Amino acid sequence: MTTLLHTEGLNVKIPIASGLLHPVRNVNFSLARGEIFCIVGESGCGKSLTALAIMGLLPSRATRSVSRLSLAGEELSRASRARMADIRGNTIGMIFQEPMTSLNPCYTIGNQLEETFLRHRRTSRASARARAIFLLEKVGISGAGSRMSQFPHQLSGGLRQRVMIAMALMCEPDIVIADEPTTALDVTVQAQILRLLIDLQREFGMAVILITHDLGVVARVAHRVCVMYAGEIVEIGTSSELFESPLHPYTQGLMKCMPIPGRTRRRERLGTIGGLVPNVMEGFRGCSFRNRCTYAFEACRQTDVALHETSPGRAYRCLLASGECEGNARAVGT
Repeated sequence: MTTLLHTEGLNVKIPIASGLLHPVRNVNFSLARGEIFCIVGESGCGKSLTALAIMGLLPSRATRSVSRLSLAGEELSRASRARMADIRGNTIGMIFQEPMTSLNPCYTIGNQLEETFLRHRRTSRASARARAIFLLEKVGISGAGSRMSQFPHQLSGGLRQRVMIAMALMCEPDIVIADEPTTALDVTVQAQILRLLIDLQREFGMAVILITHDLGVVARVAHRVCVMYAGEIVEIGTSSELFESPLHPYTQGLMKCMPIPGRTRRRERLGTIGGLVPNVMEGFRGCSFRNRCTYAFEACRQTDVALHETSPGRAYRCLLASGECEGNARAVGT
């Protein structure tokens, strides 16, 4: 498959009162055309910051450094603000977590949908309106023409999220980044939105980066998955590889927290991961998971751990070989 997006050595740093926070550390991955790539991990692990860094939308105090960031062969690591503005909404669309805070409450749905198309296509407002109505219908909003004159507060959460999806698709992007698009929705609406995303991805042939903490979602939709912890990728592989044979202790812990239909018995206690995510400041050394890992030993504190590739596209970040953990268990402090 053709590589569409490639990032190498992506880092984000944020100055805080106690020093320099390093919430995204040396992130490397690629995205193929038409692929659904999931970034999974608990809250605060750097998933959303990774997406914002790619889009050039980091908070003002945050700084990005990257060895390579290419989009369809074009190097974006040194792209100007004007060039990134041309790419956002056009080649790369983004669906944000909370549509009520992402949509402007002062403008109608129609205004906001049309604006994206007019900015990138330089076409007539009539064409922009027709495109917006077409996509509102495509994402399952009935009476799309009349919805164009409504404001965000007049729509339910599920409808607002559908509007955000339509907005991301206005210019037929090659990539859509969906940042936990179902977090703020009811369970039944979550399923509808996920089904909609999958159907649209297949119809339009776009690549999708789906950011989530829900492994159930990952199991249903992902082609490939990367697991993030404390700002870095700790495991990456296909969805089937990850669920059938998780290699990193953190991924294994996440799997034990999930009920498995047909296997988990009624009233059986699910697994937990004790401890807290470390405060990853500049200069942090060693394995970031060591204070929560039952297999940690002294070297985990001293050694910076690189991704260990077991096969093309399959890697994990641990000093121990796969299946070697149990014989080396020895708890260490932070």
